[in-house]
Amino acid sequence: MAHDKDAFRQRHLSGSGFPALIRRHFAALVGFILIAAACAVAMLGYLIMPDKSPNANDGAVQLGKQPPGARAIFLKITKNSEPEERSLLGVALYGRENPYLLIPVTAYRIEGLRIQASGYSRTLAQQTYDMREIVTGVSHQPELTPDQAPGRESPVRVRYHTGIEQDISYGELLDRFEADHVETRRYLLGTDRAGRDLLSRLIFGTRISLSIGLAAVAISLFIGIVAGTLAGYFGRITDAVIVWLISVIWSVPGIMLVIGISIALQSRGLWVIFLAVGFTMWVEVARTVRGEMLALREKQYVEAARAFGFSDFRIVFRHIMPNMAGTLVVLATANFASAILLEAGLSFLGLGVQPPTPSWGMMVYEGFQAMGTKNSWHLILFPALAICIMVLAFNLLGSGLRDATDPNTGGKY
Repeated sequence: MAHDKDAFRQRHLSGSGFPALIRRHFAALVGFILIAAACAVAMLGYLIMPDKSPNANDGAVQLGKQPPGARAIFLKITKNSEPEERSLLGVALYGRENPYLLIPVTAYRIEGLRIQASGYSRTLAQQTYDMREIVTGVSHQPELTPDQAPGRESPVRVRYHTGIEQDISYGELLDRFEADHVETRRYLLGTDRAGRDLLSRLIFGTRISLSIGLAAVAISLFIGIVAGTLAGYFGRITDAVIVWLISVIWSVPGIMLVIGISIALQSRGLWVIFLAVGFTMWVEVARTVRGEMLALREKQYVEAARAFGFSDFRIVFRHIMPNMAGTLVVLATANFASAILLEAGLSFLGLGVQPPTPSWGMMVYEGFQAMGTKNSWHLILFPALAICIMVLAFNLLGSGLRDATDPNTGGKY
């Protein structure tokens, strides 16, 4: 029987057996595809976001809670300051400052150098802008604005923020305005309460959730493997102390433990969540590693390694650890899903990622606050759906990996 299990493990961990088994497990394959897609979205980040401003924070309160598919017209007024130039990689990682101030309007018309715009606010229903101010970003322009539209070749004096004045044709000024300073946006998933693009914030939230999950799993694996190895391999007093510590931490609800760590550190933010979630999840890893270590340390190949005089470090990491790799991979996928849920819960409580950085949990909280008001259903639905899909994907993948690495299943479903 032991020989059959070893043969099964070798066959399924080889290049031919393991991928074939995963391909036959359709649910695990779906989970893997969803996770791969989420990783691609997280890495591309700002490059595929409709709103490329840092933290997708470029919105207008007049457009708050717009339903999915809504459209809006913006007048784009040039800012006086030049945005920082960034490479393609820099834009993907950190975004790009919007060089324009966005003014949402319901309609506009051009009257010479005047732009008559209809706003969303009743108190500011009609606003008049100087076309030159919109194009250059300078509020004080030379000479009075004519009431009638001049000819396309008529010269127009324009002052820039550097103080330089220049005569350009009215036609050129009009072309620049219509090409660069009027934009129609479509919000595929609508907007949040602050008028920010919900799709862009969901995409950025993917990066936040995956990064927290990755950091938490890495921290929990490191602490759990070290603690479980010390307890299971060396035993005696070391085992008793670590088992007592595991029991104490295990008795405290995970979210309460994270809240306690956050309060103890007297800080809130992304790095605190990394540490807090990671320190919370190591006990399950340590418990599993300890149990595996207690069983594997009695194997004949371990006794043979001791007889050859190999060090404990080599025995543990060269001979024992490879035999529990499958268990650790399955545990890591499960912890990844748990970390995403835990972070969402903390953000919902206000102890997670802080505004304006978007987080799925915080977006659910913002939607919860808007419940009962008009056009608020999508504020909860889309981030909650994102959390459910991501957690389900990791659970499906973990289930498939468990079946693939467990010789007792025999590859049957």
